[in-house]
Amino acid sequence: MLTPAEKYFAIERIIELDFVRATEAAALNTMQWLGKGDKEAADQAACDAIRGMFDLMDIQGEVVIGEGIKDNAPGIFKGEHLGTWKPGAIRFDIALDPVDGTTNCSKGAPNSISCLAAASPEEGVATSMEDIPSFYMMKLAYGSKVARYMRRTGIESVTVQNPIEETIPAVARILEKPVKDVVVLVMDRPRHEGLMKEIRRIGASLRMFGDGDIAAAIAPSLPDSGVDLYVGVGGSPEAVLAAAGVKCLGGDIQCVMWPRDKEERERLVADGHGENLSRAYFADDLAHGKNILFLATGISDSPLLKGVTVRGGTAITHSVLMRANTQTIRYITTYHNLEMKSIRLRSTQSDVKV
Repeated sequence: MLTPAEKYFAIERIIELDFVRATEAAALNTMQWLGKGDKEAADQAACDAIRGMFDLMDIQGEVVIGEGIKDNAPGIFKGEHLGTWKPGAIRFDIALDPVDGTTNCSKGAPNSISCLAAASPEEGVATSMEDIPSFYMMKLAYGSKVARYMRRTGIESVTVQNPIEETIPAVARILEKPVKDVVVLVMDRPRHEGLMKEIRRIGASLRMFGDGDIAAAIAPSLPDSGVDLYVGVGGSPEAVLAAAGVKCLGGDIQCVMWPRDKEERERLVADGHGENLSRAYFADDLAHGKNILFLATGISDSPLLKGVTVRGGTAITHSVLMRANTQTIRYITTYHNLEMKSIRLRSTQSDVKV
């Protein structure tokens, strides 16, 4: 007879492919809005497809990290139940972003993905994914070689609180490459003007992107991405999803809450978060335990995944499925016959042709 742990792992191996089908469906349903200039419609299409797929899954899924609130877009929100919730079904905490990079998607630009993280609560882990109260966080992400070095020598060698002119040379020494060859990803935002000037001043290789910082934060942990560091201010929910991804790859991310103004800082202090404002959250602090899955499907090309492509009557999706427990990475390329392919939508309660 299987133990509860054995039962969980046996069922997880089946359910995880349904999670992939959910992000595949989101990418396929969003394809119609790629480059159409309507990011809300793209997000709504992805949410509709994800909810529809989860309606077929015999799990008890609760959204612990949602999206949509920060830009008033359609979203799947914290506390929402996904799955059939049949008695005895496996419980999962869900963090998701149906379209990370909605602006890019609306412009037909690179770097948009559909992604989610799922964690089944495990013994000794009260909360699988941290719900950060601030709107934004300052982030620093790096790959496994830097993470291993820091575990040996101490975290002081590379910290998110250090000036970037100290961090980049430290990473260059760890990676045994010249500073000029260190590739740093930064989101192209006015708030990063000083940061970008400093990166250029010290001679590192700056790469800017417009939107979608989950894939960007995971990029330094990918073996063949050509990216060494991700740094900058971005959304807090995206930090948690990125943390789940880098845990599966052996990298790490450091984040500090970044209040946008005096009013937000005062609210955070009044709500009892004052002591945590200067705290550095690592991947293990944002995504707890080992029963964590991260998966994503490309909508448009990104450092993580190729986007959806259509060849004649076939749509091709590119997905990744990763496990924190074993640091296994599976890349899944799926060919969808558009004459036969349908997607389950929540809005219609039925299957709809792509």
